[in-house]
Amino acid sequence: MNRPAFLFPGQGAQAVGMGKQLAESLPAARALYDQANQILGYDLAKLCFEGPADELNSTVHSQPALFVTSLAGLEILKANQPEVVASAAATAGLSLGEYTALVFAGVMSFEDGLKVVQQRGRAMQDAADAVPSGMVSILGLEAAKIEELCSQARGPGEIMQIANYLCPGNIVVSGHKAACLKIAELATAAGAMKTIPLAVAGAFHTPIMQPAVEKLAAALAGVKMNSPRIPVVSNVDAVVHNDPEEIRSLLVKQLVAPVRWEDSQRYLLKEGYGPHWEIGPGRVLRGLLKRIERKAAAEGVEC
Repeated sequence: MNRPAFLFPGQGAQAVGMGKQLAESLPAARALYDQANQILGYDLAKLCFEGPADELNSTVHSQPALFVTSLAGLEILKANQPEVVASAAATAGLSLGEYTALVFAGVMSFEDGLKVVQQRGRAMQDAADAVPSGMVSILGLEAAKIEELCSQARGPGEIMQIANYLCPGNIVVSGHKAACLKIAELATAAGAMKTIPLAVAGAFHTPIMQPAVEKLAAALAGVKMNSPRIPVVSNVDAVVHNDPEEIRSLLVKQLVAPVRWEDSQRYLLKEGYGPHWEIGPGRVLRGLLKRIERKAAAEGVEC
C-alpha cells in the first residue's frame, strides 16, 4: 500500500522551539516564516523559536504558529523525500489542522489560509473571553456513557457536550466552566482512567463559539477557494467534499460542531490510504491512529 495520507495537527501541539531547526537548515522553511511575519504584522518566527510559552499558547498566536510550522515541516519532507510528497493521495487535519490540509491540497493559498487562521484565532479568543468555559479530556469511557454524563453535568442554561471524538477511549468534552468541573468529578466516579482539563481558552466546537461564526464566515467569504487536488476529509462529517462552497460552509460549522477525528481516520483506512504521515509538531496524531488501528503504518516529520 502506497497511498500516503498526510495528517496535520491542531491546537495544543505547539511548543516553544518548534520550527527553529527547520528554519535554520532549510531556506524554503525560513521563507515561510518570513512571509508569515509580513502577513501577520509581528515576529511569528521569534515567538515559535523563543516563546514566551504563555504568548505562544494563546489561541490568537498558537493557531497561526502551528499552521506555518506544519507547512515548514512539509518543506523538509519535500527536500528529503520528494517522492512521498508527490505521491500523497489524501489529507486531513485536526480542527485548525484542517486549514493546513486545505492549503496542501490547493484549496487556498498560503497567504489566504494564514489570514483566515489569524482571524479564526482572534474570533475564537474573543468568544472564549466572553464566557468562562473550557474543555476536558476523558480517558477510558465510551462515547454513550460520556453523553449521559454531559446531561448530568449541565446546570440550568449551561452547555456541556462532546467536542472531539479522538479515538476509542479518548474523548474531549467542552462547555461552561462549572459544567467542566462537574463532569470531571462524574467521569472519575463512573470509572474514567483519567480526566485532564485542557489548557485552551474556552469551549471550542460548541455553540459557545457562535459569536465567532459570523467573523469567520466574513473572513472566508473573501477568499478564493478551489476544488481540492486530492481528497480532504472534513472534521464535521468525516467525508470528502469537492465543492469549494461546501468546504467553506463546513469550515464555519466546524467552530460549533464536534470534531469527528476517529471517523476521519477510519474513512482513510477503509479507503485504503496509507501510510499516514503526521506533519507538524508533536506525535499526538500517530498515537491516536494506533489506538484506532494498531496495525496502521504511521510516519512523522518532527518540527
